Amino acid sequence: MRRRRVWPAWARPSDIADLLRLSGPIAVSRAAMMLMGLTDVIVLGQNAPGELPFVLNSWLPIGVSLGLTMGLLMGVSVLTAELAGVGDGHNSGRIFRRGIKFSLWFGAILTAVILLIASPMFRLFGFEEHVAEGTASVTRILAIGLIGHMLTHVAGSYLEALRRPLIVTAIMYTGVLINLVIDLAVVAGWWGMPKLGADGVAIATTGTRWGLVIFFLLAVWKLTPAFKPSEAGPEGEAKHQFSVGYGTAVSNVAEWGGFNSTFIIATLISTAVNTIYGMAIHVIGFCFMAFLGLGTATSVRVAEAYGRKNSDQVREASRLGVVATVLIGVLLGALVWMFQEPLASILIKSDAEVGGVAIHAALVPIIGFTSVVIVFDGLQNVASMAMRAQNVIWPPTFIHLGSYFILMLPLAWYFGMVRGGGAMGMMQAVLIASVFAGLMQTLMLEMKAARRLKPTRRPVI
Repeated sequence: MRRRRVWPAWARPSDIADLLRLSGPIAVSRAAMMLMGLTDVIVLGQNAPGELPFVLNSWLPIGVSLGLTMGLLMGVSVLTAELAGVGDGHNSGRIFRRGIKFSLWFGAILTAVILLIASPMFRLFGFEEHVAEGTASVTRILAIGLIGHMLTHVAGSYLEALRRPLIVTAIMYTGVLINLVIDLAVVAGWWGMPKLGADGVAIATTGTRWGLVIFFLLAVWKLTPAFKPSEAGPEGEAKHQFSVGYGTAVSNVAEWGGFNSTFIIATLISTAVNTIYGMAIHVIGFCFMAFLGLGTATSVRVAEAYGRKNSDQVREASRLGVVATVLIGVLLGALVWMFQEPLASILIKSDAEVGGVAIHAALVPIIGFTSVVIVFDGLQNVASMAMRAQNVIWPPTFIHLGSYFILMLPLAWYFGMVRGGGAMGMMQAVLIASVFAGLMQTLMLEMKAARRLKPTRRPVI
């Protein structure tokens, strides 16, 4: 009888179906988070486009804080998936409760710090007075919702690790509707409400996030063992739960801090450049939600295999994530390229001007350019998440630091300001950093995948 190897995971229908079954709902739920941001940009762009820089700049302290905490909370997903992978998911409640306690006390500290530093920080950057004060006002409102962001992240990650992503999706899209209603009320001025511009966007975001906390905690209480007694974990589990995310926390600070710092550079060039560049970044960000879904699903599958100590499954789950990322990235990039003008029209009125610059005409080619960035931005995310799911922590972190701080920020300054490239010059810097990060993370994943496990023999038939 002729013998042949089984199909590798990236070509095996059962593995592909499992990845899509898990990543699809996660991607859709993650898209909901970005859809809230896009809703804010669209409503504000149609009503007060000159205030968009206030919102974009405010995400430097808020985004860095969220990136830091989401990294430190990564262990909620990883350890829960490991327990579920060995049939011990009923004891995962202790993992969830640690994440909640951390969110409350650490979130309170971050909130207090942001409220104190918001005004002096943006004046220190050298912004015009009205830009500095407008940005500080938005930042303070968003800071009030910081703990809410952290609590919903813990609950959502826990539900997804227990393979209940559809619950997360349903709750997140409830949030999209709540956010839209508040935006229309206090940004667009519907139903006789005052038009509060950028402050209204911040009110919508903060109000929505606290509303979602209630829905998430109810779902976790009803559908999971989160609040049920669980056996004591092994010695050092609590420390391990947070150490898993150390590298991710640093990476998030590098990536989110790097990207949000580019908004500061764009504002120093002009408010028009900030508006154009910020809208284009939101297009990339919306597509990035698909890769967050793929990355989360890949990390869950890798963590399950890692918990079973199966080196072949770890390696193939990692490779499947990379292959799926490339294919979906090319598809998304092609769609963005084809619909660059309609996308620009959705984001802003065709006759809108900021600082005497016609925004729509300048935005169209930059949206087209983002189609090249999308694939590599997805690669760096999925590959780094697959490495961390098998406790390879620091190599992806160093790549992120090199890409987004050492490479992207100086290039954004040089191409955008020194050479006068404006928003297009800054997007060229983003492309270079994303290509470097994507290729290096993928190469590192291939070098590191399952190297810490004793290889198992692949079955043959």
